[in-house]
Amino acid sequence: MQNGNYPDPNLTSALPVKRQFRDPYADWWDKQERRNYGEPVHEDNDILGIFSPEEYRHFTPAWGGVLVGCFVATFTGLCLVVGRFYPDKPAVPRTFEGGLEEEMGGPRAVRARKTGDDDAAWIQGGSRSTS
Repeated sequence: MQNGNYPDPNLTSALPVKRQFRDPYADWWDKQERRNYGEPVHEDNDILGIFSPEEYRHFTPAWGGVLVGCFVATFTGLCLVVGRFYPDKPAVPRTFEGGLEEEMGGPRAVRARKTGDDDAAWIQGGSRSTS
């Protein structure tokens, strides 16, 4: 495998450095890419260049796990507090004068059977009103 005059990376101790970690204030020939004139282009220039996705080194993985755990605990706690104190119904149920007696057919209307009704009373034909 030939790659021109580029030194074999297996034989050198200097590993390539992403350009985002090079000194931005140094006197580079190409200030945007942080390269000097005549510097050989690495085989992985698309990964090492300044426009490649930035390497994330703000937190260690352990601290990132702590932060994610704190977020999950906070979100779960907020959901539990809202579930505890938030009312079940978003509005007050509607009320009608007479309890919808006329709208449901009046006192002589055949009413639907309820659980707990006596079978004998159902056969004799009970009415809605208690009087």
